[in-house]
Amino acid sequence: MKLWSDSFKNGAAIPAEFAFAEPGPATRVRLAGNRNPHLAWDDIPPGTASLVLLCIDGDAPTVGTDVNQEGRTLPVELPRGDFYHWALVDIPPSLSSLPAGSHSAGVTARGKSGPLIASGGDGGTQLRHGLNDYTGWFAGDPDMNGRYFGYDGPCPPWNDEQVHHYIFRLYAIDVAQLPVEGDFTAQQALAALHGHILDEAQIIGTYTLKGAQGA
Repeated sequence: MKLWSDSFKNGAAIPAEFAFAEPGPATRVRLAGNRNPHLAWDDIPPGTASLVLLCIDGDAPTVGTDVNQEGRTLPVELPRGDFYHWALVDIPPSLSSLPAGSHSAGVTARGKSGPLIASGGDGGTQLRHGLNDYTGWFAGDPDMNGRYFGYDGPCPPWNDEQVHHYIFRLYAIDVAQLPVEGDFTAQQALAALHGHILDEAQIIGTYTLKGAQGA
């Protein structure tokens, strides 16, 4: 199975239009285009009943005390964990690409709606978005707290020495609907894949806000 993007090359930087935040002219960061990147795939295996797409930042700091704090930096050796940016499930095998901006275009304060989003065009199947990890990240922010379904792009700490790597991973599975219900999380989607994966493919893009200047 093959996966690629016209929005960025595998191993290269993700353009800011596909990020949640970018460096600002008068502030450390500002909201960015937050468009989902173009993705396309082929060579899915026989027996594929649906596809599942995840986007994971494996470089998220697990200790947030110094995140985005003036006079502090996050060293590369800081313990890291996964931050989920996207979970899209029940993609029909007849679909072979997602256009740029088709599932996210701009930052939606308090999150986009979900989980049902669109007809898959294959026997009435509907695509479903899971909750991404901005749901938890913004839980204590009165202006941004909410339920963040679907894609929300990179926003690594501006004081992080580590360039973040964003894995877009596509799974071909043997069931038409992933066995998750209700307002499921990206982590729950990943767990539900167990025992159903026929093949998978991935591409990785990088992003950093290191060096963003303050006012």
